Amino acid sequence: MQINGNNIIELGYRPAQWFKEAIRHINENNLNEEEMKEYLEQFRQPDPIPLHATPKDFIINIRAEHESENDNVQKVIDTMNVLMKTPTLTEGAIMPDACPTGPAGNIPVGGVVVAKNAIHPGFHSADICCSVMLTDFGKADPKEVLDAAHSLTHFGYGGRPRGEQMPMSQELMDAFRENYFLNDERLISIARSHMGTQGDGNHFLFVGTSKNTGNTMLVTHHGSRAPGAALYDKGMKVANRFRQEISPETLKENAWIPFDTEEGKSYWEALQLIRKWTKENHISIHDAVLQKLGIEKEDRYWNEHNFVFRDGDLFYHAKGATPLDDKFLPDITGPRLIPLNMAEPVLIVKGSTNERNLGFAPHGAGRNFSRNQHKKSLAHKTIEEIFHEETQRLDIRFFSNEIDISELPSAYKNAGNVRAQIEEYGLCEVLDEVMPYGCIMAGDVRKNAPWKKKRTGNK
Repeated sequence: MQINGNNIIELGYRPAQWFKEAIRHINENNLNEEEMKEYLEQFRQPDPIPLHATPKDFIINIRAEHESENDNVQKVIDTMNVLMKTPTLTEGAIMPDACPTGPAGNIPVGGVVVAKNAIHPGFHSADICCSVMLTDFGKADPKEVLDAAHSLTHFGYGGRPRGEQMPMSQELMDAFRENYFLNDERLISIARSHMGTQGDGNHFLFVGTSKNTGNTMLVTHHGSRAPGAALYDKGMKVANRFRQEISPETLKENAWIPFDTEEGKSYWEALQLIRKWTKENHISIHDAVLQKLGIEKEDRYWNEHNFVFRDGDLFYHAKGATPLDDKFLPDITGPRLIPLNMAEPVLIVKGSTNERNLGFAPHGAGRNFSRNQHKKSLAHKTIEEIFHEETQRLDIRFFSNEIDISELPSAYKNAGNVRAQIEEYGLCEVLDEVMPYGCIMAGDVRKNAPWKKKRTGNK
């Protein structure tokens, strides 16, 4: 008798990719019932891993300061209550800048969760290693620094055109080719063209002066661009294959790659390479500005705030949270950076693990409302009026020459409240502040997006 997949399912096996080969083997070798059971035993999987019956505990370092914040805070807590049922998670925390990113169960911005022996691609999302870097330009004129930076950086869709690309190191390209997830010539080509770019959204190039020293400082904020997004897509596919086999109850966006597998170790290595690419990307922009102005840097430091950090078999996933504890960043010796909004100082901070923070601090100011909600709330004013009101005495530029009001200060949580809650909950210590002079952002890149332009010329 020819057996099929239903016969294997009747023996207690869950449908899987190995079914096809097993059916062929059994039928070609005419295995009897006992021989078939013995053969199939090698494919037997342990029982599916269930969700935690109740959410694991998490620390709440946020409270609503105004009735307009009530809904935001409640949604953050609600999504964490679903998220913390994920089987791998042991503890978590939410920061004062937290805001929801999707349906209940999605990790919020401003969330930190600890997973045992597991990496969750969905918890770092497509913008892997979103990070900030500061370079101290000494007594340089802030306007000259901003002008030079404006002429050299690149915001918007895609990479730099040929002839304007900043080089990606050969060492890093070779390392990409040796990694299972990154060994893709198209991905490497994209990584090369995206070097020296900053993307869109809330990414920025900020110039200000130190409150302590008066020195001019340049701060950039961006992640791993298209190379990171490509790794995220591959990681989510692998994680979901594992989820279907070992924990189908887990939400798709919360799937994980077990670290003790070949895929887990390769993914961890790929994350470190994407981290190196992102740091190299920041450095390429900063060094180009220094070189154009003929200045030697006085100091430099950087940190991620959207990444996965390892401590033994525990993996700390920070979705918009600044790592403080040195164990997370053994190669970083300087203080950490917390930007708020274009009209507020960038905070230079230090700290360590305590009973409330899991070793992390906020990463910025977060949002109370979506971009569209914010725009609707200001519909009674013109874009120019809003821009003038919110950027007085600041040199604010949009790379696309189109103002994006969803990135102006009113789009974000009240920076004063975030700072007050940092102090109230004892999350970190402020060492210095970079007082704002000006800022460059992508602007409304969708307004004149290439696909919206009418085709001209011969078809």
